[in-house]
Amino acid sequence: MNIAVIPARGGSKRIPRKNIKDFCGKPMIVWSIEAALESHCFERVIVSTDDDEIAAVALDYGAEVPFMRPESLSDDYVGTAAVVSHAARWLIEHGERLENVCCLYATAPFVRSIDLQRALELLQTQECDYAFSVTSFAFPIQRAIRITQTQRVEMFQPEHFTTRSQDLEEAYHDAGQFYWGITQAWLDEKPLFSDHSAPVILPRHRVQDIDTQEDWQCAEWLFKALQSAGE
Repeated sequence: MNIAVIPARGGSKRIPRKNIKDFCGKPMIVWSIEAALESHCFERVIVSTDDDEIAAVALDYGAEVPFMRPESLSDDYVGTAAVVSHAARWLIEHGERLENVCCLYATAPFVRSIDLQRALELLQTQECDYAFSVTSFAFPIQRAIRITQTQRVEMFQPEHFTTRSQDLEEAYHDAGQFYWGITQAWLDEKPLFSDHSAPVILPRHRVQDIDTQEDWQCAEWLFKALQSAGE
């Protein structure tokens, strides 16, 4: 059995009630639920939450909430792996036989069902523990600068000051949308960023972190532009 686990706690501080705040006409979490259902990758789409209102929204849009997340897994310091591992263990203890588990973020309105399908195919064919979404940096990271304590600038890698951009290795970062993994990898809480993981490369215009109000506004602008363009 393949399942999706959507972590969605109620205590978001920088954007209050972020997981169910209206985003372009729907509660934010609904975009993730709908993508999971439309992918037909999952026998069950489960929302792991500690919040009754989030649970109600999830149920209204076709997800399951078979348990309420314990308080010990609902503070600001608990990592995603622990939440997904808890969900997997709960289901196993209640008789389910899990093959693969996909952690799908509740704040990923740009996620597409086809990308979930691509990642599952990678997981099944590449002998890896995880497959997750990544995108490229827009600027060469080798030319990154820091601001010093004296309010001056210096390069992290000054040896690349004169290196041509096309000669620098392209770098990628976590796109923050989804993480497919074999069940045992989640149960063991194996690290995601390792040679046991395969990348699902997304275009930069379909990736946007949503952690601040500014991020939210940028995401809505981008989402509406993509809709207007028919993407």
